Amino acid sequence: MYAIVDIETTGGNASTGSITEIAIVITDGKEIMHTYNSLVNPLQPIPLFIEKLTGISDDMVKNAPVFGQIAQEVFELLQHKTFVAHNVNFDFSFVAHQLMQHGLTLQSRKLCTVRLSRKIFQNMPSYSLGNLCRSLGISIKQRHRAMGDAHATAILFHQLLENDKYKHIQQMLKKGSKDAYLPIHLNNEDLDKMPNTPGIYYFHDGKGKVVYVGKAKRLQKRVISHFSNNSTSKRKQELIRLVNKISYKECGNEVMMSIMESIEIKKIWPRFNRSQKKFEHKFGICSYVDQRGVMRLGIVKKKKSIITHHTFPLQNDGLNIMNKLARAHNLCPKMCFLQDEKIDCVGKEENFCEGICDEQEGIEKYNEKVTHAIHALNNFNPSMAIFGQGRNEKEFSCVMLDKNDFLALGFVPVHAIKWKKDKLKRSLEPAAINEFIRSLVLSAAESDPEMTVEFD
Repeated sequence: MYAIVDIETTGGNASTGSITEIAIVITDGKEIMHTYNSLVNPLQPIPLFIEKLTGISDDMVKNAPVFGQIAQEVFELLQHKTFVAHNVNFDFSFVAHQLMQHGLTLQSRKLCTVRLSRKIFQNMPSYSLGNLCRSLGISIKQRHRAMGDAHATAILFHQLLENDKYKHIQQMLKKGSKDAYLPIHLNNEDLDKMPNTPGIYYFHDGKGKVVYVGKAKRLQKRVISHFSNNSTSKRKQELIRLVNKISYKECGNEVMMSIMESIEIKKIWPRFNRSQKKFEHKFGICSYVDQRGVMRLGIVKKKKSIITHHTFPLQNDGLNIMNKLARAHNLCPKMCFLQDEKIDCVGKEENFCEGICDEQEGIEKYNEKVTHAIHALNNFNPSMAIFGQGRNEKEFSCVMLDKNDFLALGFVPVHAIKWKKDKLKRSLEPAAINEFIRSLVLSAAESDPEMTVEFD
């Protein structure tokens, strides 16, 4: 037996919206056996645009039962039947969520008449319920009302059963069928082509725009988990509604996939990615020669036009580094902008400034100390390449860090681990670095020194 369901709601997702009307048509696949229809008091205002679409107003539902009063009856009508709807995941998410709020767990097999229609009635101009019924000669009485749409869906479903020459319905009802939970516009073949290897994946909307980027140790399994869980969150419902296509890139290992995900999120700025989308206010230590000829160090906001010897996410991080440099290399705090030049030199009081601030120390000697300090900063920016498992046995993944925040990555032959820096650099694609990526690379180098090559 099949339960054809249609609902009208106050909004687009089950966790924040509520049902305003529900209709259930019970059929054996040939004849309609029973119908049920009820307005529902949603206990929240009905938005004006929904009222105009459905004709259901706050006044109409004011004296209607709340869902709790009809929950048991609805549950008994639906249990032990296949739940059928046009865009089944939308209707099922609302009904199952509302039933769960009243202690009733709905565990039904599902059939989506949109996905079925795409398989059985191919090349239709549109698969929306109204347009599809118009193409098939099915009349809808009271469009956008629950019973009108449910009755039309029941007739559509009967026609799908009659024309199902290749047993698509039987395939969809098999345990584990992807059609039970995938977005209505998504082709199963997109998922079937995905390997269960480390990589990043992209969700595209109907216009091809990337709306989400994710990473996974096992690509296909992770993508399936986005839609196969029972979450009623707004994000899941939006993804189900929007996702039309999935693409992916294999990465070979977890470090590479994490770096590539971060790069893509920063580059594409997808709508549904929240992490790693904060702007990074990066600072750096730069050097210049003043009018006296003294080489000075200073902390600046990082810009393309300024060459920095070391960068950091917070200005306070730079102050800590600069203080350590000054004490380690006997640099004057005033010449490093660590204190106001009009007050007494703290460095002289603590015996690490040798007097450049009051011309007791020679400029040439002081500049030599600054040069040594700059070289010491290079220890914070090591030049190295991290190799890892590639996409096949003949290659390695490779991520290179070099001076002045240079980052490059890609896949190289396994023997490339012996290449010199310049040759390796030419074989990789430059990319934008951020503090998250830097920490990933340095952690990988520390945890796997045998696959790390350091350059001079």
